[in-house]
Amino acid sequence: MALTFYNTLGRTKTPFCPIKPGTVGVYSCGPTVYQIAHLGNLRAYVFADLLNRTLRAEGYQVKHLINITDVGHLIGDIDEGEDKIEASARKENKSPQDIAQFYTQAFFQDLELLGIDLGHYEFPRATEHISDMIAQIKELEAKGLAYQTNDGLYFDTAQFPTYSQLAGLDLAGQEAGARVEHNPAKRNPSDFALWKFAGPEDKRAQIWDSPWGSGFPGWHIECSAMATKYLGCHFDIHTGGIDHIPVHHSNEIAQAEGVCDERYVNFWLHCNFMTMEGEKMSKSLGNVFLLKDVITRDFSPLAYRYLLLGVHYRSELNFTWDALAGAEIAWHKLIQGARDLFNQADQTQDSTKDKVNQTYYERFLNAVENDLNSPQALAVIWDLIKDKEIPSTERLTTLLKADELLGLGIKDHLSLETIPEEISLLVAEREKARANSTWAEADKLRQELADLGYEVLDTLAGPKVRIKAKFGA
Repeated sequence: MALTFYNTLGRTKTPFCPIKPGTVGVYSCGPTVYQIAHLGNLRAYVFADLLNRTLRAEGYQVKHLINITDVGHLIGDIDEGEDKIEASARKENKSPQDIAQFYTQAFFQDLELLGIDLGHYEFPRATEHISDMIAQIKELEAKGLAYQTNDGLYFDTAQFPTYSQLAGLDLAGQEAGARVEHNPAKRNPSDFALWKFAGPEDKRAQIWDSPWGSGFPGWHIECSAMATKYLGCHFDIHTGGIDHIPVHHSNEIAQAEGVCDERYVNFWLHCNFMTMEGEKMSKSLGNVFLLKDVITRDFSPLAYRYLLLGVHYRSELNFTWDALAGAEIAWHKLIQGARDLFNQADQTQDSTKDKVNQTYYERFLNAVENDLNSPQALAVIWDLIKDKEIPSTERLTTLLKADELLGLGIKDHLSLETIPEEISLLVAEREKARANSTWAEADKLRQELADLGYEVLDTLAGPKVRIKAKFGA
């Protein structure tokens, strides 16, 4: 089937057609690097990575940006309050630059643990594009779309008739303060800051000169400036969480189209919330877990990726540790299924070696091409593994090709059955301890093996040892 996406702009599933044949421009809203991204945040990037992998599998050359917000994102996502980076810097007694650098690297590490290849993305930083933001604001002001107040420059949403199109907002029925905190100097409740002034008593560390006075950019102008700089005024796909729809992405559209006088983005793709006990996982609510919590509890980050792929990106996902445990088991079974195929494969069967089963692969592709339906794609994979009518080599080759889209690290776990001599000796010591009923010593040796990356399976035929599935892909 043709590649189709559910486009938030229009609320319909639409066949994808790139603006330029063979190439696709994608922009994904990135993190504000003031603290570690939580599991709910990371869902958006696994979804974006599935999109990226799918586009490349379809033969497109992909230019994919994920921005790094290192200035301008105020607490509460409104135009009042303290900058999140500045607040974190003061709390940790560091410079904003040090804070941004530390949490950017932490973000990159989490992406890599989740099987996301950083080489397929570009990561522009907001602080490196202040001049681009100022240029766009000047253009908006010249066109009568911006006005100045005592605390900054604001976008006049009343001058942009299609402002509410993406979110379907009833701006006319809004009361002041219903959507964002009320600022009496604003003409309309939905107006938003383009540039904020730094007052004489402002102790911010990050301040820039501008035609309107010293200050810093609004959060929304950052994405518009960076996206259009690298992808052009009109590009193919923009992704983010559904919480971005009513404010951030609506503001992006207004700014970019106000400057460029043409359509900003063709396809808007949004992933749903992750909840914890029925509530949105959020830093402000304090109900968050980090990827390091997953690792600390001895789960693989790729098991978390499996959990995410098991739910469609547009569906809400309620996170529980039991659900992650189930995903861990399923992921290990998938890896073991691939290992079994690898061990069973008759290497002399050249007729099936490196052969992709087109029936199954087309079923798999049809699922992914249908608005990135990863749960259905996983179901096809399990059917493939179980289908003994197909030679092992052919099933394995098809599975590995499918995993180029899923990113579950299957290929990296195939040839892991060769056990070093030192590990075999530890296993033998553990068996001796078990035979002597010195269970504490046996448990200690099992943990030592686990720390070295090996797991022991006690079977009726004796212990079986295998390398634990790795965290990274």
